[in-house]
Amino acid sequence: MIIDLPGTTTNAVNKRLVRLRDEGGAIALGRVLTLVVISEEADIERSIEAANDASREHPCRIVVVAPPASRETSTGLDAQIRVGGDAGASEVVVLRASGPMSEHTDTLVMPLLLPDAPIVVWWPGQPPASPDQDPVGAMAQRRVTDSIAADDPQATLASLARTYGPGDSDLAWARVTLWRGLIAAALDQPPFDPVTHVRVEGQAGHTSLDLLAAWLGERLRCPAELVRVEGAEAITKVTLERHSGPIVLDRPDGRVVTISQPGKPDRRVALPLRTLSEALIEELRRLDPDEVYGQVLTRGLAKVGA
Repeated sequence: MIIDLPGTTTNAVNKRLVRLRDEGGAIALGRVLTLVVISEEADIERSIEAANDASREHPCRIVVVAPPASRETSTGLDAQIRVGGDAGASEVVVLRASGPMSEHTDTLVMPLLLPDAPIVVWWPGQPPASPDQDPVGAMAQRRVTDSIAADDPQATLASLARTYGPGDSDLAWARVTLWRGLIAAALDQPPFDPVTHVRVEGQAGHTSLDLLAAWLGERLRCPAELVRVEGAEAITKVTLERHSGPIVLDRPDGRVVTISQPGKPDRRVALPLRTLSEALIEELRRLDPDEVYGQVLTRGLAKVGA
């Protein structure tokens, strides 16, 4: 069910949510957080779909702050409430403010935050220069960006590294979780030779490559190299050089990775590209600062060679 509330106030929206909950029973009980989505027009529906999917594992109130539907000068607030089949496991509130109201996003969303619940802010497109200094970001326990979706992914990642604050994270980091698990498992087998060099290959402009190479270089204390391949899709190959022979994880098709190690038969493991919903679900599993991501971003990234 979708309810449009043109020319309204956040107080009126809140009252309508209470009425809907009373009328619909346990429509939005047991929510664990408030997810605030700061979206551009082109990203609204895609972001809501991903957030709805995530809410089935992490029940939450989703508050989307979007540009006004009309560019005509006005000073009002148009809102939309989505519940039931249009809102995953919880409720979605879309706010479209114009005029002076659009300049104070924090005061706009504040009345709609769940009491005593963590706040997560997600920028599905271009993030602010400093997420933890953003008016809404400063209120949140976690601030999630998506550097891959930015106008200039590499420049955005470098900017996020300069302005990193505890609680920041990036969906490009969530997309390498399964890669990190496979690599750790491969290194946890004899012979336990140290890795002397790391090479990560894949799609140009895909910042998951940068973060995976930075993590490997930082953790293994060895040089890490990036090889950007035109026409590739995400991460396609990781090579860990050792004196006893390389460990190679090769995923040319974006679906199955082949793990090759000296003296062992090749192993094939399903490793499909992670969807936006899966990456967001991964991020919402922890609400405390991701210290490993912070170290990779602020220390490891600068050591990666192109």
